Amino acid sequence: MAKYAIILPDGAADEPVPALGDRTPLEAAEIPFMDSVVGMGRIGVVRTVPDGFTPGSDVATMSLFGYDPAKHYTGRAPIEAVARNIPIHQDDVVFRCNLVNLMHGEMTDFTAGHISSVEAAGLMKDLDAAFAGEGVRFHPGVSYRNIMTIRDPGAIDVACMPPHDIPNEPVDSYQPRGGAAKRIRDIMQRATKIVAEHDINHVRSDLGEVPANAIWLWGQGVVPIMPRFRQRFGVRGASIAAVDLIRGLAKLLGWPIIDVPGATGYIDTDYAAKGRAAVAALDEYDLVAVHIEAPDEAGHMGSAEEKVKALEQIDRHIVGPVLDKLRMFDKWRILIAPDHPTPVGRRTHTDTPPPFCMAGADLPRLLAFDAFNEATAVRGDLRIDPGHELMEYFLRT
Repeated sequence: MAKYAIILPDGAADEPVPALGDRTPLEAAEIPFMDSVVGMGRIGVVRTVPDGFTPGSDVATMSLFGYDPAKHYTGRAPIEAVARNIPIHQDDVVFRCNLVNLMHGEMTDFTAGHISSVEAAGLMKDLDAAFAGEGVRFHPGVSYRNIMTIRDPGAIDVACMPPHDIPNEPVDSYQPRGGAAKRIRDIMQRATKIVAEHDINHVRSDLGEVPANAIWLWGQGVVPIMPRFRQRFGVRGASIAAVDLIRGLAKLLGWPIIDVPGATGYIDTDYAAKGRAAVAALDEYDLVAVHIEAPDEAGHMGSAEEKVKALEQIDRHIVGPVLDKLRMFDKWRILIAPDHPTPVGRRTHTDTPPPFCMAGADLPRLLAFDAFNEATAVRGDLRIDPGHELMEYFLRT
């Protein structure tokens, strides 16, 4: 049986950065193993975000996993709720509940200083108690990424703005709108008063840390129904990921999730531990998908330096060891595919088709390229549109 590895450096694609000599982070980073994949195989661009969709990891990763968002996407939050094993009633609408920091009416920090999961759980517990009996529940997640469910099918009819798309913008211009917006705004206002005066935030302020003085609801939807990956492709997969979005998608596809101690979903993640886990998993599974959030977080931070560091760590500790392991098998393939760009100059996502590359024991090299970056990908021989067709191409061509 062939072995497959998919490396997903979230948000790795970018635009030329003046601080990097007008190079992108992929161009500036020392990534010899990613470059070697290009040298052995193929490179191109993939349109991961269909028309009419907001560029985000939910839609883009669903595309990369081989599923058409137009058929299967119902919202970001329900996918994350699946990862947390949150009980969902048929009349529930699921919202992402970000803990954020607002100052002078502006979205100062959509992560609330990357509040710890323990602190976030304390805030969610007290919010849940405050809304008891109203059909509204708050559920802890990872750091600032939490979940709210509301027993009201009409709550689906609201337009919400992702907080990471409005850094330093006045939030009054981006409040929820639509048929059910008043109730959602009321929940946000009441919850914000509770968390702003919470002891946890008093302590954070005293320590000089960013207080989580507000919540922001967005990404709502109902739980999607998706055919299992093994049924579709005949391949038994597994996933390594720290963030709930990717873990939830993996569960919906029927992939086991391999927990890795030290994997944080942030720039301080243990890259080497993820690499070791991927290498070990290839002995048991046909396909292993490794997601790394760090490049995306660096993009949202506006830090080219951190993004370059993250890419180099991914290359050294994940791509390199995985390549070495794959070469022990007679039949193998590797795919490296960022889901979308998160340019450090914009600090948010764009829908520009990102680069991808693939190589394998039976995949011929057609063009003489040897660098994994955006400019090379545009000159490559592959243009995958729509993006959900890439998985079929990767596994079966």
